Amino acid sequence: MNPADAMQAAPVADMTLLGLFLQAHFVVKIVMVGLLSASIWCWSIIVDKTLLFRRTKAEMDAFEDAFWSGRSLEELFRSFNDRPATGLAAVFVAAMREWKRSFEGSGRQIQSLSQRIEKQLDVTIHREVERLESRLLFLASIGSAGPYIGLFGTVWGIMTAFTSIAASKNTSLAVVAPGIAEALFATAIGLFAAIPAVLAYNKLQAEVTKAQSRLEGFADEFSAILSRQIDERLPLAA
Repeated sequence: MNPADAMQAAPVADMTLLGLFLQAHFVVKIVMVGLLSASIWCWSIIVDKTLLFRRTKAEMDAFEDAFWSGRSLEELFRSFNDRPATGLAAVFVAAMREWKRSFEGSGRQIQSLSQRIEKQLDVTIHREVERLESRLLFLASIGSAGPYIGLFGTVWGIMTAFTSIAASKNTSLAVVAPGIAEALFATAIGLFAAIPAVLAYNKLQAEVTKAQSRLEGFADEFSAILSRQIDERLPLAA
């Protein structure tokens, strides 16, 4: 059979994206569906985290305006203690709770108050950073593993294509091209899932770092304010 007859005898393959998926081996289909599902989940994380960081920044700005407005610490504490606090407000509330516990009750525990407040600040900052970083590891995992998962689908698809070619004993381009295209489609989907995940992870991780620096900076300033008040009260407690 000459090449022209072989091309006429070969069935016309559907080269659309949907056609490539439907004609692929079931293992390659599983890889494609898994990567597409991971891509959808990545985009949901990206949108959710982007909105979260915008909301967190706005809440931090609003709290700093209230904190430096001249209102008393007791008044601020009453305002934020009765509602769920995040960001700078969470740091402030945690420190003030320790402060009030030390001065309330039968005995006053002032000697190691500064260390206890600093410990509360560190724990709260760590908890807030964990909240901001939650699910970012999934983006990093897809960003690093996505291309390799797609490559696995490609290798499997190419193996299947060459097996079919050997069985049919037909090496015309019309027979070879569809199987190779189906296999390479898996790698394309892997890159489609991995590239946005990597870019988003780097951007969101930078936002976490900025938020952490802001939390730590406020914690240092507030700790200094409370430390001065502790020093003023030590002679009275003695």
